[in-house]
Order: sequence, then C-alpha cells, then structure tokens
Amino acid sequence: MKIGRIETFLVPPRWLFVRVETDDGAFGWGEASLEGHAEAVEGAFEAFRDRFAGFDPFRIEDIWQVGYRSGFYRGGPVFMSALSGLDQALWDLKGRALGLPAWELLGGRVRDRIRAYAWIGGDRPGEIGAAAKARAAQGFSAVKMNATAELDWLGTPKLLEDVVARVEAAQAEGMDVGLDFHGRVHRPMAKQLAKLLEPLGLLFIEEPLLSENHEGLIQIAQLVSTPIALGERLYSRWDFKRFFEIGAVDIIQPDLSHAGGLSECRRIAAMAEAFDIAVAPHCPLGPLALAACLQLAATTPNVAIQEMSLGIHYNTGGHDLLNFVVNKGVLSPVDGHLPIPTGPGLGVEIDEAAVRDADKDRHRWRNPVWRTRDGSFAEW
Repeated sequence: MKIGRIETFLVPPRWLFVRVETDDGAFGWGEASLEGHAEAVEGAFEAFRDRFAGFDPFRIEDIWQVGYRSGFYRGGPVFMSALSGLDQALWDLKGRALGLPAWELLGGRVRDRIRAYAWIGGDRPGEIGAAAKARAAQGFSAVKMNATAELDWLGTPKLLEDVVARVEAAQAEGMDVGLDFHGRVHRPMAKQLAKLLEPLGLLFIEEPLLSENHEGLIQIAQLVSTPIALGERLYSRWDFKRFFEIGAVDIIQPDLSHAGGLSECRRIAAMAEAFDIAVAPHCPLGPLALAACLQLAATTPNVAIQEMSLGIHYNTGGHDLLNFVVNKGVLSPVDGHLPIPTGPGLGVEIDEAAVRDADKDRHRWRNPVWRTRDGSFAEW
C-alpha cells in the first residue's frame, strides 16, 4: 500500500478538505481549513504531493516528521494547517483500512462523550438572551460569545458595563459562559475588563491579549482568578512551550486543523497535562476538524470541553457543519455533549460527490477588515 494521490477541495462556507488515496484504493479524509487563507494552504500541498507520493501511509509519524522538518522552514499557520489536514487524513485512512476508530489505534478511550459548547452573538454581540435560550433548547449548557466588537485602545466604563450585561443575559438562561476577547482588547482595557468580569464566574476568558503579548498575559493571570484560555494562534508544541513555562494559561485551545493535526495536538495535550492545564480544542470549522477533535477527546484525559460550529455565524448561505456528512448523528449533540464516534478512522462518512461538486464553485472567504472611529485599523 502506497500513497497514490493527495487531493484538496475548497468547500463552503470556508473549509479546505483533504483526501489521500492509496494505489489500491484505500482512502482517508482530513481538514486543513485556515480561515481566509485556503488558497495559500492549498499551495503548500504541492510540496507534500512531490514528497509523499509512494510513501507507506501507515507510517504516520514518519510522514509527520519528514513533512515538518525536511523543508528546512518550519511552523506558521499556512504550513502547519496543510500538515494538519494531511495528518488527519492519514489517521482516517489507517483506521478505515484496519476497521478501527483512530482512538483505538491511539490507546483506547478514556471517556464515552465530551461536553460541547456552541457560539452565540456573532462578531458584534447582540440579542444574547434570545440566542442563549435557543442554545438551551438544543440541549447545550455552555456557550461562548465574543466580548466586544472592534475597540479603541481606550474605552469608556459604559462599554465595559455592556459586556457584563451581555454575559449576565446568557447566564440568566442557565448557561455557563466562556468569553472570547478575540485579541481585540488591548492591554489598557483588557486588565479592566478581566477584573470587572471576575465576579461573574466565567468558564474562561479567551485571548484576553494576543498570544505574542505574553508579558501582559502574565500580568492578567496574576490579576484575576478567572481561567485564561488561548492557543488557536499557536501552531506546534514549541509555540505552546513558552506558555506552559510562564504560567499564564489555564486552558489551551490548539486547533487540530492548524497545530499539526491529531498527532501534534496529542503531544501538546500531554505536555499540558504535566502542568495541570486543561485542553479545549478550538474548532469553529468543519466536520472533519470536529471529528479529529473527538478522537483527541476520546484518548486524552485533560480534554475538558469541545467547541463546535453548529449554527455558528460564519456558516452562511445555507452551509452548516453537517452539510457534507452522510452519518450526521455522529456529530450531533445530545444533552449538551458530543458522543465519541465509534466508526473506523475519524468516524465520519463524507459525501464525496457533494464535495467534488462544491469544489467547482470555490469559495473565497475573507474575514472583515475593521476600523475604529478615528479610521485606524482594529483587530477583528
């Protein structure tokens, strides 16, 4: 059995699927979605096609090491997203070929289901109470919402009070709330907002500052007891290592489509466990990314909760999480939890014909560019 071809597909609303097929017809699916940069990730697969044609697909770790190290330049969102999608597809292929779930190949289950949370509020949060009530009706007990829209470096007390009011509206519907600062809040306001929110008992505050501002993150961690989460913009165990060492994070959020796939995120989670840090994988993406996350949850004791994109505000134009999935029940929440898939590989059956058809009209998704009231650039 040798790798025969590696295909990529741009499918709506903003995803990049990967399909690896062997010379004897075995296949596996993965997801290399990098929001707003699908074309760049797809370009990285040219080198992978040249390098891995004829390789034994069962040698997943060897392929990962060669893929990561052999090109001399390493890391970063584009390259690591491509490697992530390839890695996911290889685990799916191997599991399918052997008739076993990927989690069985990784040592077996530590749990049968994982708590999930859904998004409310969109990029510019509003109508939070009604949105939280709708999620409760779906069986969720936890939600995540953006704290604010675009912000100036300095803001008014009224703006901060509005954030508190929105959180309280979601909590009034019985929801546990994780609040995503989204890297939009700069240090002068982030300290104030984190302190103001502390009495509300949030699940976590996410990216209170951008990851590159680790000095400020240390200060916020020392200022409040609210758990601090981050990691969607970190791409390898080496990126995460600094945050484990400085003690500025309580929950890490590696994205299995950005941070080296199932193989690397399992290593990252094991490192986190040694520091008594929880894992809540980032996944506002598609079904294959979520299926890979569930394989990680199945085998990893410190995975605490799982993000999912069902009904997220990015899924527009009639395109949602389960569009290309044949066995939709595998990724459908039950009582606020996602079951661990029991099917072979990643456990998800993809409608290949629908994917190939969607790829004919390739998406060009881009995130918005925001500006503050004075016309200067604002973080999205």
